[in-house]
Amino acid sequence: MLGAGLTGFFTGFSLILAIGAQNAFVLRQGLLRAHVFWLCLLCAVCDAVLIAAGVAGFGIVVAQFPALPQIMTLGGAGFMAIYGALRFHAAWRGDYALVLAGKSAALWPTLATAAAFTWLNPHVYLDTLGLIGAISTNYTIAAQKIAFGISAMTASFVFFFSLGYGARFLAPLMQSPRAWRRLDMVIGLVMWMLAFKLLV
Repeated sequence: MLGAGLTGFFTGFSLILAIGAQNAFVLRQGLLRAHVFWLCLLCAVCDAVLIAAGVAGFGIVVAQFPALPQIMTLGGAGFMAIYGALRFHAAWRGDYALVLAGKSAALWPTLATAAAFTWLNPHVYLDTLGLIGAISTNYTIAAQKIAFGISAMTASFVFFFSLGYGARFLAPLMQSPRAWRRLDMVIGLVMWMLAFKLLV
């Protein structure tokens, strides 16, 4: 049980640690200190649902709908390309008065954007449904499989809440329009790179 739990936690944490669209969005909102709790909760719960599906066996669904991965890939690439363009546009305009005042989009648009980053990103499915699901097949005893899955879910909660609330420690570095412009340019570049990788 303990071995399965530790494997699940560190597998989940290592897969989610790499910077991606979702992580960059949570970091930005964390710097704004806007809707952090609900945003982190949404991202972690979405991950938990996907991990549970992966451990339960998502491959059956893909076998029934073989076009599903391609559809998700195109949708995810399009969304990331558009969001990246919006970040570049914000950097070009350089109007960060509201950002420096701690203003953010309302709660529901923020959560909708985070949901799109989660459900339209094929890499999320590869990590949670594919890799974590595949590793979980090493455990044939139900208790070990459950421990593995719950620990992987716990890693998502630890990561997102640490990222969201830990971002405030970077706040002193983000007190100028130039700093926010650079952050938006980096996020835009990350989005376009991820979109490109999905399409090639």
